[in-house]
This record gives sequence, C-alpha cells and structure tokens, in this order.
Amino acid sequence: MKRRPLLQSATLALLLGTRQLAWGATILAVRIWPAPDYSRVTIESDAVLKIKQFFVPSPPRLAVDIEGIELNPALKDLVAKVRSDDPTIAGIRVGQSAPGVVRLVLDLKQPITPQVFALTPVAAYQHRLVFDLYPTQTSDPLEALIAERLRESTAVRPTADPLGDLIAQQSQKPVAKPSQAVPDIKPRPQPGAATDRLIIIAIDPGHGGEDPGAIGPGGTREKDVVLRLAHRLRERINASPINGNAIRAYLTRDADFFVPLHVRVQKARQVQADLFVSIHADAFFTPRPQGASVFALSHGGASSTAARWMAERENKADQIGGLNVVSKDPEVKRALFDMSTTAQINDSLKLGGAMLGEIGRVGKLHKSKVEQASFAVLKAPDIPSVLVEAAFISNPEEETKLNSDEFQEQLASALMRGIEAYFSKNPPLARNRTVS
Repeated sequence: MKRRPLLQSATLALLLGTRQLAWGATILAVRIWPAPDYSRVTIESDAVLKIKQFFVPSPPRLAVDIEGIELNPALKDLVAKVRSDDPTIAGIRVGQSAPGVVRLVLDLKQPITPQVFALTPVAAYQHRLVFDLYPTQTSDPLEALIAERLRESTAVRPTADPLGDLIAQQSQKPVAKPSQAVPDIKPRPQPGAATDRLIIIAIDPGHGGEDPGAIGPGGTREKDVVLRLAHRLRERINASPINGNAIRAYLTRDADFFVPLHVRVQKARQVQADLFVSIHADAFFTPRPQGASVFALSHGGASSTAARWMAERENKADQIGGLNVVSKDPEVKRALFDMSTTAQINDSLKLGGAMLGEIGRVGKLHKSKVEQASFAVLKAPDIPSVLVEAAFISNPEEETKLNSDEFQEQLASALMRGIEAYFSKNPPLARNRTVS
C-alpha cells in the first residue's frame, strides 16, 4: 500500500475551528499500539491540541512539540509504554522544552513515513491526536505465508528454488490492474481435484486497538475474545490439508491493534485468499438476544432490519478505531464503492450456509439462515466472504461461554468443519484471480 506523509518538516495545526483551539488542554490518556504494519501512538485530551512536528531521517526519529500544555504524569507514561518488541519504536523521550511547550521525541528502529491526524470525540473517546508510523520497507505477506509453509513441511521435494516454485504456482497469470473487471463466472474443478498450490483462508478478528468492539456486562471486550477464537481457527486450518492441498490461515491482525475495514479487504486480496472469514461477537441493547449468526454481502437492501442495523454498527469501526479520513490513499476511495459480484455473493451464501450448519451443532443459532447486508469488510469482489457473529456478548450467559476455552474450541472446530464442507462441494479454483 502506498502511503504519503502528511508532513515532512512542517507545522501542523490540528483545528476544528480556531475558537476550539485550546491552550491549557488536559492530557487524559496516552496509548501505544505496536503492529507489524505500523505502530500507533495516541494522545487523548479534553480539547484540540496544537502541535509542530518534524522528522529526522538519520538516525530516524520524530520530534513533536505540543503547545499550550505543561508536562504531566500521563505524558510521562508514554516512556514506559514502549514495548521491547515494538517493530518501529525504540523509545520515547518527553520533556518540558519551554514554558507551555512539551516535546516528545520518538526514537525509531527503522525509517518511517508518518501520518499525523486528529480525531473528533466519538464513543468513549474525547479528542485524539494520532501518530501512525509506517515502515518505508514492507514485506510481501504472500511470500511470507509460502515460506512459513515450506519451513514446516517435510513433504516438499527439494528443488533449486522451492520458494520460487511455489510462488510461481500461486500466481499463474499476470496481475491485473484494480480497475479491471473481475469475471462473474468462474469455472470450478471437479470435487476432489487438487489445484497443486497453497490454499489460503483469511481470518479477520473484528475490531482491535483503539476499537474494543462491544463490551459485555462482565467487562469482556469483543476484540479480545474474537482474537482468541481466530488463533484457535488458525491452528485447525494450518493442520488440515484439503483435497491433498496444503492450506494456510492468514490473520488480518494477530494481536491487539486497529486495522481499517478497507485494509482488511486489501490484505485478503494481497495474499490471494480463497475465503475470507470475519469473526465478531454480537451485541444488542438488551441482554435477552442469544445465538450465533452468519452474514454475507447484499447487492441491494439488507435481508432484515436487524441485519441492516448490524452492518451499520460494524461499519462504524473505522470511526472508533481511528481512520485517517484525509488520507490520499486510492484504496480508501475504491473501498467506498461496492465492487462485489454476483458470483462472490452466491459463493459467500454457500460458505455461510455450511458454517451455520456446523455452528448449530455446538450452540444456539440466532438466525437459521444466512443474513445479508452491506458490510464494508465483505466487499472483496473475488473472495467468498462471510461475517460470523459467534454469540451475543451482551447476553451474560453467552459472555461466559465466549470466555470459555471449551466453547471456543468447539466453535473453532465447527468453523473449520464449515470450511471443509464448503470446499467439498466447491473445490478451490486454480490461481487465476486478480489482485490489487
């Protein structure tokens, strides 16, 4: 993904209007979210902050002057919040550089492209100042998946370049431009046929980082339980060949950090995923609703009022998680359009039906058929995609189940059986899909 820095050496006044610019703002909290793709630093305050920032490339560091405040314990906490395994941030220094000016210096482990932006109050948050630090050098996730599989496999015949051979098998046709149409009709191999390539399942644990998702009456956060479930499903996928083909799981996030909705779709396409499964834990205004649901995309309206409400709630994740809405990234603009195809939706309904049948064997179903609505995270035009609401985290009994290792194991096994049932009737295609 191409990222453009908002600033290299400049002054940034993050304003919602000059009358709202606050001198003497109070810093409420600071947070750091390390991730392989980028590291995020968030400073939450009770008013808009005015800052100046500049990036020094050698050695790489980002200096930020926050004007109109005095050094306080919350800002000092940033120093201790840096983790040793943060791939981007080596350390943070903070001090009162002048009366009414606090300077932060972020020492970096590698060159970065910074994005700095402000977020207006939403949900439980007040004003947030966000620093997203994107490494300038990124790895190819598809190549990493194949290399990981090669390291673990003892069945691969030695060749001069086994990694290169497998990568070639994964991409048998030239990569198409994003603007090219994706064919609506896809010839399928016969059931049981092997495609002689790695099958990839994208698992998308919902929410993460600044976005906790729904919170149960006992304090359980949706982002935590779905990540644990995703890890369990990954273990089963990686250990379960399909029709003689190796299969690999790819997580859109494998730790507690925020991933914008359109980036989740882009990640799945980047690794040329065969299926996309987004995992969530439902919530409602009252504690009564219970049971699991599975959703697919809809070309038109939602299949029910509840499905429409659910899509609207899940699509707000970007607002809470903190999306840079002024980013010039063309992927953001493309994500605003529904690129789905009739074939994708039909295949998604088949996958969802197979999963519902298996989930119903280990727990209650909220709906007995696959619901449809305009979920932003399901809009990959060429990947069958479903969103699984594992249970109602707002129901005290189901919140307890979501925290249970036994239920998580049962549910992960049910999801795996659903994937296997889908492929038994819809064998994976030869690698002929376009990717952005």
